[in-house]
Amino acid sequence: MLTLRKSQDRGHADHGWLKSQHSFSFANYYDPDHTGWGNLLVINEDRIAPGTGFGTHGHQNMEIISYVLSGELAHKDSMGNIKGIPPGDVQRMSAGTGVRHSEFNHADGQHTHFLQIWIQPNRLGVTPGYEQKTIPAASKRGALALVASPDGAGDSVSMTADAAMYAGLFDGSEQAELTLNPARKAYVHLIRGELEVNGQRLSGGDALRIENESHLSLRHGRDAEVLVFDLAA
Repeated sequence: MLTLRKSQDRGHADHGWLKSQHSFSFANYYDPDHTGWGNLLVINEDRIAPGTGFGTHGHQNMEIISYVLSGELAHKDSMGNIKGIPPGDVQRMSAGTGVRHSEFNHADGQHTHFLQIWIQPNRLGVTPGYEQKTIPAASKRGALALVASPDGAGDSVSMTADAAMYAGLFDGSEQAELTLNPARKAYVHLIRGELEVNGQRLSGGDALRIENESHLSLRHGRDAEVLVFDLAA
């Protein structure tokens, strides 16, 4: 079963320096029908104004992934990591027993546009950790590249969660297939462009909740960038 959620139906927050769209309940946005899907709890599409950002704050027992679309995200944390995250990189932070960090846009005249993704861990109280990898556009072109997984398979970042995250770029005749376990859940988030998923047409910002399906087919893209999640039920 596929359940479509249109981009405009997401939650929205405008803090001036930050404009955010929430796929699931977050902060002051609450929708009892959208409090997560499987162990996927948060997808926030954030745009940070130049010279601003999230001051130092804390997290515990959460797997947090940043997927930068444009601009650059400056990261600093209590583990000693000071990093810049450009488009094409995937960053994973395991909050575990507790970590504090900040995220800023230091660019002059350019917004930082990124997705903040939270996945519930399958073990609590782990030692906090950080990982960042570059995923070349060529590996996502007309394919679903594994970018986050429990065991760090391929070029993916590893996470303490029973989940996998794929990223793909599709245009024209490019297409990809993915086998699903019907006992699990899946989620498709179209970042931009247009794409057909199992016959359902999506536009940028749209998403599909998927259950009791054994196969995923992606085709007929138009400048499409997509994330696909394989999730614990």
